[in-house]
Order: sequence, then C-alpha cells, then structure tokens
Amino acid sequence: MTQQIDYFVIAPPLALALVAGLVLLLDAFLPARPRTKPVLGLVTLAGVLIALVFVVAQAIRGGPPRSTFCVPAGLAGPTRLCSFVADGFTLVFAGMVLVAAVVVVLMSMTELAAGGIPVGEWYFLLLCTFVGAVTLPASRDLIMLVVALELVSLPVFALTAMKRYDGRASEAAVKLFVVSVVSTAVMLFGVSLLYGVAGTVYLSRLAAVFSGQAPAPGMADTGALATAQSLPAVVSVGVVLVVAGFAFKIAAVPFHSWAADVYQGAPVPVAALLSVISKAAGFAGLILVLIAGLSGQAATWAPIVGIIAALTMTAGNLLAMRQRSAVRLLAWSSVAQSGYILAPLAVAAQGITPRLAGATGALPTAGNGAGTLPPAGNGAGAVVVGGIGAGAVGTSMAYLVIYAAMNLGAFAVVLLVSRTATRNELDDYRGLAFRRPAAGLALAFCLVCLAGLPPGLAGLFAKVFVFREIVEGGSGWLALIMAVNTVIGLYYYAVWTARLFTPPTAPVLARHRPTPTTWLAIGLALAAAVLFSIAPQLVLDMTSLSAFG
Repeated sequence: MTQQIDYFVIAPPLALALVAGLVLLLDAFLPARPRTKPVLGLVTLAGVLIALVFVVAQAIRGGPPRSTFCVPAGLAGPTRLCSFVADGFTLVFAGMVLVAAVVVVLMSMTELAAGGIPVGEWYFLLLCTFVGAVTLPASRDLIMLVVALELVSLPVFALTAMKRYDGRASEAAVKLFVVSVVSTAVMLFGVSLLYGVAGTVYLSRLAAVFSGQAPAPGMADTGALATAQSLPAVVSVGVVLVVAGFAFKIAAVPFHSWAADVYQGAPVPVAALLSVISKAAGFAGLILVLIAGLSGQAATWAPIVGIIAALTMTAGNLLAMRQRSAVRLLAWSSVAQSGYILAPLAVAAQGITPRLAGATGALPTAGNGAGTLPPAGNGAGAVVVGGIGAGAVGTSMAYLVIYAAMNLGAFAVVLLVSRTATRNELDDYRGLAFRRPAAGLALAFCLVCLAGLPPGLAGLFAKVFVFREIVEGGSGWLALIMAVNTVIGLYYYAVWTARLFTPPTAPVLARHRPTPTTWLAIGLALAAAVLFSIAPQLVLDMTSLSAFG
C-alpha cells in the first residue's frame, strides 16, 4: 500500500532542510574568501523566507486543516490517523518561529563577521533547529513529537560550543547537553508508560482512551472503557514524567537552574534562539500533549501546571533582581515569562470536552464559537476544546508571540553592546541612549514592554490577557501570585532602563561601527513590538482569541 504525501503541507520544513543541505555544499565548494560568509548567510536567510512564504500561503488558502503521513484507511479502522497536520495552531507557531528565525539569522551574520566560528556548520545547525521547531507544532503522534523536539535541541549543543577555546561556551554546552539528555530520558519514560496503557502513539487516540471513550489495550479487561478512576496509577506517573520532561525544555521550576549559565556562555544569537524559538517549540509540544492527548487526565496535570507556573514566575523574577550581567538578567526574565505563559494552561482543563469527532487531530480554536472540529471524514479522535479551554490555549499563544518580539529586540541590542563591552554588564549600558540613541531607545522600549508599562502596551496587553483568563478560570490564587510577580518584575526592568539614560561614570571605549544586519535585526523586532502595542488585536486574531468577549 503506497503512502501518499502532500508536499504542500510539509513544504516549510522541507524547504528549510533542503537549504540546510545546500549551505553545507556551498561551504565545501566555495573558495575560502571573506565574501563567502555573507553569501552563506544570505542563502540561509532566503531559505527561512521561502519557508515563511509557504506558511503564509497555507494560511491564506484556508479551508479545513490539511494532513499527511496518515495511516491508510484500511488499517486505521473507522477513523483516520495522521502524524502531520497543518491547522491554525501549526501555522501560528510556524509563522512565529520563522519570523523569529529571520532575526536570529541577522544576528548570526553579525556574530560570524568577527571570525573564529565555522560559518557553514553554524548555518547548517541553525537551519536544522528551525526544521524541528516548524515540524513540532504539526506533529500529532508522540514519536514525531519527540523526534522534532530533539531536532530542536541537539544542534543547539554544538552551536553553544562553537566559540573555540572559550571555557564558558564549553561549560554551557556541557550543561545544556546533560540537562537535555536527562529531560529526554524522563519524557521518553513517561511516553513509554502512556503507550503501554493506551496502545497507541497518536494524540487523538490517547485522548479517546484516557477520557473513557475507547478501550485501553494495556489494561487487563481490554473490552472495557477506561475511566479516570479505573485507569492504573502508572498513567498518572506517565503524565507527571511527560510534564517534567517539557518543564526541562522550557526552563520551568524546578528544572530551571541551567538557564543563566547556558545563556551567558553561549553566543548571543544562540541565547536569543533558546529564549524564543526553543522555548516556543517546548510550549507547542506541551500544549499538544496536554490538550490534544491527555485532556482526559486534566485532573492530574492541571494542578501541577498551576504550581509550576507560580513557582517559575516567582523564582525567575527574584533571581533576575540580583543580576548584574545583561544576558543573565534576560535569562532569568525568560524563566519568569515561562511562568506567565504556563499560567493559562492551568485553567485550560475547565473548558476541555474530549470526544470522538471527525478530525485528523487538528487543534480547534476559540474563534469558531465552541471549538468545533472540521467535518467528519478527515479522521478521528481529536479533542474538542471550547469555552475557557480554547481561550486558555489562545492566551498562552498570544503571550508567546508578543514575548518573542520584545525579547528578540532586547537580545539584538545586547548583541550590539557586546561588540565593545566584553563583560556585558548592566553598567556597560550607562548612557547608551546618548551614545547610540537608536539602540538605547529600542532597548528601553523593549524593556518597558517586558515590564508591561506604557508606552510598551504590548507587554501590558499580554499580561492583562493572561490575568483575565486565570481569573475567569477560577484560579484566584494564581492571579494574585502573578500580580505580585508583575510588580517585582518592574524593579529590575526599571533599573536597567534607568541606566540607559544615566551618564556613564567611566570613560567610554571607542565606538564600534555596527553592521547593517544588527540594525536590521533591531528594527524588525522593534517594529513587531510597536505594532503589537498599537494593534494587539492582530495577535488575538492570529491566535483566534477574543480577549474582549
């Protein structure tokens, strides 16, 4: 039986993979000249833009979600099971990842201009990471999820250590490697337990089994439908292990200790990649597993997610207050932001209604009123998410999109300052608004956005969306903790912003002329942050969320 592949559906990751191979070939056969570096950078940038064009084309085309890598009809039974689905959820995450990838590639061109890093290998590994990050939100079975997540993680080890003879970079790479291997092992153990009970790796089938709508082959009485009470305790253990594995990936408490050292030791573009693209991939996988696969076990994972969210935002903000290094401060700030993104998922369970429906596993959105799925005939076993459940997922997605723009802008300015300030401490930013007005004002705006203060309304809107969602979800204690942490976060963002407008106490080193790619990266990130501040409804429409009812 021949497997039919829809190449238009897989065009974005396929384009990135082909360009990755092209970059390796060009690096091997082009003469070693100074012009080779920008050529490889431009080829990489072109590949990312081509993939982004395919994502936009899929979004414009509309219609029901398209899928590929499906189980043949004769083997799947009455329902259709697919491993790769391009729905609204996939397109939002893929679009965000690719736009962020454009900024990261521009930052990489600045980083590589200084020399000392193999250019071809750098861009190849970068593109491999993008392939995994674009594939992951489209994955609808556990095997593809794990493979895509590792494709995001593995190249980052090498990217982190590519600064030769740099002790901090090597140390950061080893720490990241150890943490990632442990998290993968923990997650795979949890996945194996869930597979042992459900007898399937497809998320839609998992949802059906764990919600009591399909028999569990791994139980003694395979003809009976399982309920939350009749499922063995090993299912709860599997759920906890899977959540713990993803918590490593997104640097959530108590698996957060690696973040600051890795961010500081890695090249700045890699730190930006970890804080946005890698984090987005981790959240995409976590949302898919919890909402599309384990909705029937929401009573187990929802309290865990809520506690982790509260601890993560608190620990991140408290640790950020003590930092003097700009990159370490952004690292702990990123940890705190993970807590804010996690918070809505703690109340998502209240709106989840798993049932068998005709769908390939496409995640529904709140924009269609009740989270209804495409008509029968495309497959089965999808999770119908309505009410608060759909709003919670949309809120997390909206916050993540806004956060990506703000954080990338801050990292782009940090990259510019790192050219002249080796230690890259907060004191190195004194008077930046006077020395480089454009960079100083851009960083100030991004920091104000992260703090959630005017005129950085993007961050304020994002926090309001999250706060409203968890209050409506009945988690008043979590809303209170978030409010306190928002006030704590104001301190270190305000301190850094104040330094930008404070005259320097020491003589300033000779000015370094930034490359055009640095300014372009800053401009793109800043433009997105300003746009989201002026028209936050754009983000809400993209995530099919109406925060204003």
